[in-house]
Amino acid sequence: MDHTDSTDAWDDGLIARRVNETVGGDEYVVMDSRAATPQTVAPLVYDSGLRSRLEALRELVGLSRTRLDSRTLARAGRVLDEASARRRLSGQHTVVAIAGATGSGKSQLFNALAGVAISETGLRRPTTAAPIACSWSDGAANLIERLGIPPRLRRRPLPTAGDAESPLRGLVLIDLPDHDSAVVQHREHVDRVLGLVDAVIWVVDPEKYADAVLHERYLRPMAAHAEVMFVVLNQVDRLPGEAAEQVLDDLRRLLDEDGIALGEFGEPGTTVLALSALTGEGVGELRESLGQFVAERTAPARRISADVDIAAARLRPVYATRRRTGLSEQAREEFSDRLADAVGATAAGEAAERAWLRNANRACGTPWLRLWRWYQDRGEPTTGRLAGRTQADEEATARQRVETAVRMVADRASAGLPAPWAQAVREAAARGSQGLPEALDELSVRAGVPTGRPPRPGWWPMAVLAQASMTILQFLGGLWLLGQILQIMSPNLGVPVLLMIIGIVGGPLIEWSCRMAARGPARRYGLEAERRLREAAAGCGRARVLDPVAAELLRYREVREQYGRVVGVGR
Repeated sequence: MDHTDSTDAWDDGLIARRVNETVGGDEYVVMDSRAATPQTVAPLVYDSGLRSRLEALRELVGLSRTRLDSRTLARAGRVLDEASARRRLSGQHTVVAIAGATGSGKSQLFNALAGVAISETGLRRPTTAAPIACSWSDGAANLIERLGIPPRLRRRPLPTAGDAESPLRGLVLIDLPDHDSAVVQHREHVDRVLGLVDAVIWVVDPEKYADAVLHERYLRPMAAHAEVMFVVLNQVDRLPGEAAEQVLDDLRRLLDEDGIALGEFGEPGTTVLALSALTGEGVGELRESLGQFVAERTAPARRISADVDIAAARLRPVYATRRRTGLSEQAREEFSDRLADAVGATAAGEAAERAWLRNANRACGTPWLRLWRWYQDRGEPTTGRLAGRTQADEEATARQRVETAVRMVADRASAGLPAPWAQAVREAAARGSQGLPEALDELSVRAGVPTGRPPRPGWWPMAVLAQASMTILQFLGGLWLLGQILQIMSPNLGVPVLLMIIGIVGGPLIEWSCRMAARGPARRYGLEAERRLREAAAGCGRARVLDPVAAELLRYREVREQYGRVVGVGR
């Protein structure tokens, strides 16, 4: 058996590649990164739209780190890292990977595109054990280094195939191992490199084009990358007559079911072609399409944009909502009303009103009635504060009212929010409710009805003077009658009796008039006391509960706006 036969039979793996590098040196050039002269290559530049989306995604991740778990943000973080890393590398090159199943002929297509035998082909499987890179121009070393491809697996076509006039200038072609290889390391190579390249050429054959692994594991998840994908049906030379067209139509149907947009009728999408790498049929068309694709130099940005689309789609459940969110003014007022009920603002106002009326009665009542009331009120406090606020049952009731108010406002504020943000709102409300009942109890004492007697209106002195006059008339009439009885004064019952009647009737009449006149001021005094306590309770609830909840809602609105920029709303 001669040397050629031996090569055909064992052209597989690293040993075969090293033999080819020595024996077949007239077909390609092995790239030596250590000997290469450093060249200045213009870095990749993203357009303003993509830059804005990446900035928004970065802001989104930053605002969400304390609200979402790291696994939820992991893909978005990887997209940002890869976008940043790719932006620092060459914008003059497009990295395209050739992927396919065992026996699909991807290495044969790789060689056909290069025009030289770079990647090994043979009957033994798997043939390609590690990714091989072929660059049509200088300056791609950092791009290939990013893929983890060592220098010994980097190739360059001969100058006749890779000069400045080559239609594939700027192309970096990667031949991947089989994605369905039985060797785990080969599949790991495929998954790793597919996440880093700018575009992919999927090579399928008539036997495995409908393979579930290919569609479910790769094509369907990469549907958003349709504009940077080529799907080629290889080995059409094995299909007789119109069978090739039938298989190609069925392949398009499957791709459509995968959600992959097809680039037909000039629309952006995946390019689907039929060819034979063995006979060369259709390879020229692929080379032409690939050359035009590379010349546009938009594949890296399109790939990153598609990655952003996928990341945004996965984040949609934690950011997007169709319901109107927020805390309405009605909900805020109801919360304040419940806190006011918990501190007994209404009862405090009524107590203040009673205190004002009681003070009015003391000032304007008849001496005999005032004396009786003084005797009754000796043991009672002179303030309008609620006497029973320290009782255990009322404290428990007040605490329950506060907890109910906090729970209801939290439920209203979190209604319609995605689960993580609804949880954050409820947690903020729960943190604010800690110590709130005690703070409200302190407020009810400090901001309730003030100690001491309520203020008196200007007409009270006149009422007191009139009441004193009625009392004087009673004493004067009584002394006059007593003088007549003791025969000190001449008998005249009419005048003293009249004086006594005026004093006796006038005193209660003045007291009743003052009581009627005091209702308005007493009501206003009670309402003012109630308002003061309500405002104090509302301020305490706002500072402890509503403000933290509003801060969470504001943060959610901010991240929702950033998410809108990420998905390109308004583009």
